[in-house]
Amino acid sequence: MKMIELAFLAVGGVSGVFLRYGITKSPLLLGALPMNVLIVNVVGSFILGAFAVLSQQWNLDEKYALLVAIGFCGGLTTMSSFALEASNLIDNKQYLLVAINVLTNVGLSLGAIFGGRALTSVILEGGFR
Repeated sequence: MKMIELAFLAVGGVSGVFLRYGITKSPLLLGALPMNVLIVNVVGSFILGAFAVLSQQWNLDEKYALLVAIGFCGGLTTMSSFALEASNLIDNKQYLLVAINVLTNVGLSLGAIFGGRALTSVILEGGFR
């Protein structure tokens, strides 16, 4: 890996981690359902979806994928925290909340990928003015 690629990866990763920390440092609950990780996963997925379209449309250099897709979105989103939240809910026998947590994190993150791609495509095609 070249030094410039490492720098792009590091800047993206550190930025994503700081944003995730800012969003997740204070628990945000909807009833007993933890929302912080859901928020970072959905926002990160939306950004990744938008970036996928921009990267292809603008034929971006691979170093920008290191910055945004791998670094920033990888630092922002968090599967391990999601899994920990789900296991804590299982330990507390809150099975309905486990199902809701899993379905919302996966479903909304997938939806955000598609939404980010769709919105960015519309904007780039000039249909959103």
